Amino acid sequence: MRVLACVVQTCEADAEESGGRRVFPGTNNSIDALIDTARRAARAGRLDEAARAWEQVRLAAPDHTEALYFFGQRALAQGDARTAAQWLARATQLAPKEALIPLALANAHRLLNDNTGEMAALEAALKADPYCYPALLAKAALLEKTGFKRNAARIYADALKIVPAAEDRLSPDLRNLVQRARTAVDENAGALDAFIETKLGRIREAHRDARLERFNESKDALTGRKKIYTQQPVMLHFPRLPALQFYDEAEFPWLRDLEAGTNAVASELEGVLNSRSGDFRPYLNHPDGVPMNETAALNRSADWSAYFLWDDGVRVDDHCKQCPETSALLDRLPLAEVPGFTPAAFFSTLKPRARIPQHTGVTNIRLIVHLGLIIPGGSKFRVGNEWRDWQRGKAWIFDDTIEHEARNDSDELRAILIFDIWNPYLSPAERELACALLAAQREYYKGDVGA
Repeated sequence: MRVLACVVQTCEADAEESGGRRVFPGTNNSIDALIDTARRAARAGRLDEAARAWEQVRLAAPDHTEALYFFGQRALAQGDARTAAQWLARATQLAPKEALIPLALANAHRLLNDNTGEMAALEAALKADPYCYPALLAKAALLEKTGFKRNAARIYADALKIVPAAEDRLSPDLRNLVQRARTAVDENAGALDAFIETKLGRIREAHRDARLERFNESKDALTGRKKIYTQQPVMLHFPRLPALQFYDEAEFPWLRDLEAGTNAVASELEGVLNSRSGDFRPYLNHPDGVPMNETAALNRSADWSAYFLWDDGVRVDDHCKQCPETSALLDRLPLAEVPGFTPAAFFSTLKPRARIPQHTGVTNIRLIVHLGLIIPGGSKFRVGNEWRDWQRGKAWIFDDTIEHEARNDSDELRAILIFDIWNPYLSPAERELACALLAAQREYYKGDVGA
């Protein structure tokens, strides 16, 4: 694999985007015309002409780093790695803050099978720019090649954190290296997990009756197998509330009453779908110009639709009359009541092959409840690092201010009941004050009549 060749190409492309031409230290104003000629010729592919111009630059300035770099790169292209290393080693000494030159030097040492020289050059590149992800990837690849697979995986992981999201812009070789990095990180996480479990076995056995979900998640985060997600409310973040992805169902005994009503609720949903499907509306309906990030494609889309029984704290009487048993069931539940905001209660449908991308909710003062009603195979839901399959008649409670997403990979409609409840960790005083807080904020902005 031409690891460092693709690395240098990527860095050069980044340099062109960030400022046009890369300018190396050592430029002498008196030879600017020669330098400009050399650069133009090189960009046009007239390398012999560029070489002649750079040679004239060197006659006037023997240690001009860009000229040295050019001749080093040219020697690499001609297969003369030893000569390239000589040019590039001198240029690296003269420009210690320039990461691109030692990257090319590392390539020369790699071609010479000089692992020590290659590592020294990569360290020089990272000293110049610790966030140079191509150098990190190349360093990890060298460690892996020389048998240090565990430390290679750690450096691969660091590199993956800063690799550009638009990977299609990378050279094919660099994309392959990124894929190798992911594989190495996953393999190492599995090996580390297995090793750790050999050390935990006796302790686990001593506590076999204990609930260890939190510990298990911390272990998975340590090994890199899972990410720990935090609350990211769009509007109101209430501090010191636990960031739980899915809540323990045992804390909500009324869930059994909800699940027991599944058949009645599902029957009313089917009646609505058959006779009043036009009352379903796109769940997202934002005006133009509102930033929406990942969910923009679903704005005003029927792929994700809702039939509201409660909408922004207002009871939709006509819909409740169409679904009397569902409405009566909701009346018995601890719905959140924030005037102008909640409760919200609705049937939510997701069309076949539709997906709801990752997003977060408005506030953690309330939690969201799902009840599965029409559930084809392939209907999945993720909160944070946990995926679950919806099941008919099964309810769960989650914090929607933690990143979540949904997908319907089937050829049938998926439908659930959704509503919000108070976060049980809020005191009555905190609930009342939170309501007043949000009402005051809304009133303040409605009162903006200009200076």
